[in-house]
Amino acid sequence: MSRDVQVTFDAHDPRALSSFWRDVLGYVHPGPPGVDLPDGADPLAAWDEFLARLGVPEEQQNSRSAVEDPEGRGPRLFFQQVPEDKVAKNRVHLDVRAAPGLQGAERMAALEAECERLVALGATRVRRHEPAPPMGQGHIVMSDPEGNEFCLD
Repeated sequence: MSRDVQVTFDAHDPRALSSFWRDVLGYVHPGPPGVDLPDGADPLAAWDEFLARLGVPEEQQNSRSAVEDPEGRGPRLFFQQVPEDKVAKNRVHLDVRAAPGLQGAERMAALEAECERLVALGATRVRRHEPAPPMGQGHIVMSDPEGNEFCLD
């Protein structure tokens, strides 16, 4: 029997980091449980209202956030607030598949274009790895706004 997977990020600002990854992956913020959101409604505003109704203190309302694949194919990403800073390289990271099926110069051009888009969203470019066949097709290492490494692949 297979299992669903959720990837959890420690974060200083769960809402901001979840919004970054939402925009990177084309995911969505789910609405609060039991709340039917009309088309075009802001799920984050709905969460603010939901948490306030529950009596959650304002300083605790950004302690968690999540984004989901609207097509249900990718894993849910969960963001939990922690006080400590990231201090070392991730032992697990996400690969954002931005150029599937492409090779050589065409692949690297597609990765560079996606890199530019993600830098505009708040990512940092770390380094580019050139194609090195037969094992390496080339990729770009990046970090999200809180320093978590990921690759454009």
